[in-house]
Amino acid sequence: MTQSSRKPPVSRVQYAALPFRRRRSAGTEIMLVTSRTTGRWIIPKGWPMKRKTPYAAAAREALEEAGVVGHIDKQPIGSFSHKKILKQGEEVVSEVQVFPLEVRHQRKTWPDKGKREVQWFSPAEAAKTVTEPVLGKIIRSLQKRS
Repeated sequence: MTQSSRKPPVSRVQYAALPFRRRRSAGTEIMLVTSRTTGRWIIPKGWPMKRKTPYAAAAREALEEAGVVGHIDKQPIGSFSHKKILKQGEEVVSEVQVFPLEVRHQRKTWPDKGKREVQWFSPAEAAKTVTEPVLGKIIRSLQKRS
């Protein structure tokens, strides 16, 4: 039996907001943002924050990455695994807990404005656009809840 010199990925947790809004004409819409490094369509997410609950950390990420503010659920509606390469080149696998955020408004300015694209999608289109299949299922489950 050969042993790999490569270390197994470290496991961590991240918190994400799934921004959505309800429109009379279009029904439920999902907001996605692009990743700063790869340009992939994702939902706002980040690491735990000191003195913030998981759902508050997720809401903070939505504000910083997309400028959106609203009502966030205190319980996650699902989670998915995500591989992330840290600055030092270390690969970590994080479990991303997803909290629905009903968007009330978007601010005119926010920290990542101009660094990411922000776009509204139908739930079906958002589910197809993200690369993580489990996240697509979470998006479709939100549509069924609405």
